[in-house]
Amino acid sequence: MGRGRQKAKHTKIARELKYDTYNVNYSALERELGHQSNDEYIDKWADEYNDEDEDETSPVSSSQA
Repeated sequence: MGRGRQKAKHTKIARELKYDTYNVNYSALERELGHQSNDEYIDKWADEYNDEDEDETSPVSSSQA
């Protein structure tokens, strides 16, 4: 594809994106993404690992005590 054709294609796509109005169904998007507005953030990895501060086997924490 020549540069002229490529540029024309990009221009056409840019105009479509700029001037076309898209109807977005935000409630359907919210359901699809699984967003629950009433729940607070829950860290699902919080119980998997100890924090560095709380790790009792660490030589750094035992030498500071």
